[in-house]
Formats: sequence, C-alpha cells, structure tokens
Amino acid sequence: MYELRIKRRITAALAVAILAGSGAMVATPAAATGTTTPPEATTAVAALPKGKVVSRLPLSIRERPTTNSRYLGSFQPGTIITLYCKTRGQNVDGNNLWYLLGGSKPGWVSARYVQNLSPVSYCRF
Repeated sequence: MYELRIKRRITAALAVAILAGSGAMVATPAAATGTTTPPEATTAVAALPKGKVVSRLPLSIRERPTTNSRYLGSFQPGTIITLYCKTRGQNVDGNNLWYLLGGSKPGWVSARYVQNLSPVSYCRF
C-alpha cells in the first residue's frame, strides 16, 4: 500500500511538471520534435525544490527511505536533483531525513548527502 501511494505521488508530481496548466498538450523533449519546451512546463519543474549531491561516491536512489530497500539507480557527486518532499526514515550518519525525488527518476535519497538549495516541505501521505 505504501509503495502504491508513493507511485501515485510521483506520478502526480510528474504530471503537474509536464502538463503545467497547458491543457491536454503534453510537453515533449525539444530534440524529439525540433521545437522548444513550452514555458509552462519549464516553470512547473523549476518551481520544485532542488538539491545538490554532496557525497564523494555515487548517491544511491532507494525504493523506500531506508538503505535496506531496493536499489533503483544513483546520482553522481555534484548533480543538481529535483526534490518533491522529505520524510523521516532510516538514520544515515546522524541524519534521518530522506528526500522523495521529483524529477524523472522515482525513489528516495538520503538527505545526509544532499545539500538542499531551496526549502523542501514534508511529505503528506
């Protein structure tokens, strides 16, 4: 049930970022269409909080806010990532906050290795 709610939240966040009040028009990558991205889609993605990966090694993306959950991928150090919200999870080196990703990759990253560049609100599930 928890995973289903997370997937719905991620799907909703991506839908908002893509549709961004543009009606039924879906933004497609400029390279695929030869056009530019609608300004509404760019604004919606830009409105989500951002963070910078500050780990020395690649930062693991997890299915749940714990290092014991399934590995989904990683971000390289220095990468700027989009954050959707934060919640309390497993304590990682003195920090129990985890960020739910708001960009193209679904999953969670430990806040211990992310410097938030703008305020991130708590998740409401």
